[in-house]
Amino acid sequence: MEEIKLVYSYGICDGVTTNPSLLKKAADKLEGESLEKYIKKILKTAKGTPVSLEVTETDYEGMVKQGRRLFKKFNRVANNVYIKIPVNPSFSSKVSADGIQAIRTLSKKRIPINCTLIFTPEQALLAAKAGANIVSPFCGRIDDFIRKNNKIKFKKEDYFPMEGIEKKKKTLEDNGIVSGIDLVEQIVEIFKQHNIKSEVIAASMRNPRQVREAALVGSHIATLPFDVIKQLLDHKKTQEGMKNFTKDIVQEYVNLTE
Repeated sequence: MEEIKLVYSYGICDGVTTNPSLLKKAADKLEGESLEKYIKKILKTAKGTPVSLEVTETDYEGMVKQGRRLFKKFNRVANNVYIKIPVNPSFSSKVSADGIQAIRTLSKKRIPINCTLIFTPEQALLAAKAGANIVSPFCGRIDDFIRKNNKIKFKKEDYFPMEGIEKKKKTLEDNGIVSGIDLVEQIVEIFKQHNIKSEVIAASMRNPRQVREAALVGSHIATLPFDVIKQLLDHKKTQEGMKNFTKDIVQEYVNLTE
């Protein structure tokens, strides 16, 4: 909560995304405060910008019922709730269209939708056509997936080139996707070609350079951990410049500001 308030005070925050895992971590630190009260605090802090609340049900009827309840319960707080729906709520290779169907039903009720867990451009296309206001491709997780599939050791925060990685003179890929940023770029291009109004969130950002590249390829939004937001401001030459400017301050100039 303190991180959310701080970033809003910077004037750079365009919304908040939540998921059950993040809320559980927060709930474990609440020390007696209810999760409902905590969510309401987020909504009030983010007033005027979207806050995504994710369903936990995995079938069509359950997601629609839960989505409507979440929206009714929390949107009255600050009128900024988006319901987060997974594009394919399946735990196996058996594909489920329940997520797409739930998006369609909820969007017809004028409930804003953020479609999550997107890993292909075609998933994003279907979500947008069903009525999702926002689609969330998971950049960092695609990068992790490509590296793991090719037995490349890495740390979570390691940079992954937007043009992909070559191994034995062959660019590594996942069904034509060579990086998380490439995934975002393909989705943005498809939306432009077909005049689709849904916005793209570059999710699962791992480092500042990835944020820069997401902006370069046209992502409308990016979701960033607090540590990555702080890193966006960092550069050694900025630090060096501050030291030099401070060293060269003339007292007469300082006196003018008093």
